[in-house]
Amino acid sequence: MDEDVRMTAWVRGRVQGVGFRWFTRANALRIGELVGFAVNLGDGRVQVVAEGPRGRCEELLDWLRTGDTPGAVDGVTEIWDTPRGGYDGFAIR
Repeated sequence: MDEDVRMTAWVRGRVQGVGFRWFTRANALRIGELVGFAVNLGDGRVQVVAEGPRGRCEELLDWLRTGDTPGAVDGVTEIWDTPRGGYDGFAIR
């Protein structure tokens, strides 16, 4: 069963000022059944929070790591948790 999960990822590299959050949102919408957000952090990373079926969260995480993203990803760290809810779609913050 594809249980609902919460995936929080921190993306390191040249990921701010290159449309990274916009492309992350577009891919979350393409994958479907995901809610959450992407936000720039003060230290240059982008934080991505996605909730939905585990397989779809894993697909988004794989995309974040593939290098098929704007800018240049040096690494991605993620944690998994239970969904908290409260999101209306997938937002850019």
